[in-house]
Amino acid sequence: MNVVKTSLEGCLILEPRVFNDERGHFFESFNGNRFAEITGTSTQFVQDNHSLSKASVLRGLHYQIERAQGKLVRVVSGTVWDVAVDLRRSSPTFGRWCGIELSADNKRMFWVPAGFAHGFVVTSEHAVFLYKTTDYYAPQYERTIAWNDPTLAIAWPVSDPAVNAKDAGGSPFATAETYA
Repeated sequence: MNVVKTSLEGCLILEPRVFNDERGHFFESFNGNRFAEITGTSTQFVQDNHSLSKASVLRGLHYQIERAQGKLVRVVSGTVWDVAVDLRRSSPTFGRWCGIELSADNKRMFWVPAGFAHGFVVTSEHAVFLYKTTDYYAPQYERTIAWNDPTLAIAWPVSDPAVNAKDAGGSPFATAETYA
């Protein structure tokens, strides 16, 4: 597996080794020992999530202020532009974001550790998005930062995304709850 560091400390792009032949392809999408070696942690995943979204749907920027979740995300159909925002005040990259394209074609995975807000927008006709989390969903701790916050100035590749009421009403970054 090829590991690519991003501009945010701790966030990693994982590119699996893909074996192609006339029948199709095979790749190992997760191996606990290898993941521990790559991240230097003993992270355990407790929940898998699966979403289907139409073109231009934007989900995020979500995080849990308590019971923070690390997320290992990937796309199995379609294409998304995936974003992580560093919410760790002690981090040298606090308040910065990075975005990468994830698709069924490139088979990339994105490791977003606890302490980050996360979101994505669909840039294909539809996308099937899968992700593992390091803690369970706890709606009482869920927070949302405005996807279009001018302080963050995220360069979303879709000008008029479809968002739900929760995401449309996200908090400004300046007043968002963050981590130590």
